[in-house]
Amino acid sequence: MSKDYPVPAEYLERETEVKKSRFIARVAPVASRDEVKTWLEQAWRDHPDARHVCWAYQIGRPGAAAEAAMNDDGEPSGTAGKPILSVIQHKDMGDVLVMVIRYFGGIKLGAGGLVRAYAGAAESVLSAVPRAVQQLMMNATVTMDFADEQALRHWCNVHDGVVESMDYGPTVSARVSMPEHRVADFTAFCDAQKLDYGFDR
Repeated sequence: MSKDYPVPAEYLERETEVKKSRFIARVAPVASRDEVKTWLEQAWRDHPDARHVCWAYQIGRPGAAAEAAMNDDGEPSGTAGKPILSVIQHKDMGDVLVMVIRYFGGIKLGAGGLVRAYAGAAESVLSAVPRAVQQLMMNATVTMDFADEQALRHWCNVHDGVVESMDYGPTVSARVSMPEHRVADFTAFCDAQKLDYGFDR
């Protein structure tokens, strides 16, 4: 089974209105809790007068997320963060944060109305955001002679690999990353060239 999964390709914002309350939904690609915190701080800076900034995020592969969390930010429990997270999970997207900024319009929506409003806001932005594919990358260290460096660089150029670093001493030590599906090709190349290599655990 492929470990590639869809992620948001960019930041996007969409606004909806329900009974005079404004719901500003934002989606952003995130890879860590620190990035989530940075985006939330930005939302409050942009909208200091908002009544609520509710959110949910999922980091990692959908269905087996390494981390997920949600927050109702003062809305009745379960009426904001949970519906946002449910939409994220339904969209089968990883490494994603959805924030919904609410300006209260004076008309109470009730629990059911809030759930529908927050889910609808999340749906509006997640349906519109372009998707990219997050590939699981593998890292390897290769030890070789100077004469082998060019061959390794060529292999990486052709097979979506990246030479992260090169250390020159009595031998050359290279750090290489590649998509997981290229690992078999990489080991075959190293074996053919008689290069010493090892993968990060």
